[in-house]
Amino acid sequence: MDILQLIDRLEELFNAAKAVPFTHNVIVDEDRMLELIDQMRIAIPEEVKKAQQVMAQRDRVMAQAQEEANRTLQLARDKADQLAQKDMVVQEAQRRADQIVSQARAEAEATRADADNYVVDTLMQLQDQIAKLSGQVSNGIRMVQEDQMRKSSNIPEKAE
Repeated sequence: MDILQLIDRLEELFNAAKAVPFTHNVIVDEDRMLELIDQMRIAIPEEVKKAQQVMAQRDRVMAQAQEEANRTLQLARDKADQLAQKDMVVQEAQRRADQIVSQARAEAEATRADADNYVVDTLMQLQDQIAKLSGQVSNGIRMVQEDQMRKSSNIPEKAE
């Protein structure tokens, strides 16, 4: 299940909780809360796997860009060699080869930059989601513990 859906369910559980009069405390269904926490523990590794897949995809894109740049460079060299063999177009061939090499380098660098930006954006989104989830889980735990402490302090002792 998607981590954001689990967060929504946690929020629904909180919103459905009964308020304790004259306090900021609420009573939540412990079983449902613990079930959501367990599901979140399962979902977080999935989000990490997604991030790893994004990084692997970035590596593939970078490798493809490098291969394309190498092919383009080789094509430029081959073309330059062919043009250099012709006496009257040697200077033009050199200029064109340099232009192709520069263009290939610029395209490869742009592709690398785009891939890096994509990975950084995705990882930042994942980091934000995990931070929000962690805060919500901490709040849920704190509320349950406060509720338990309140309940245990309000239980009358048995007469002996």
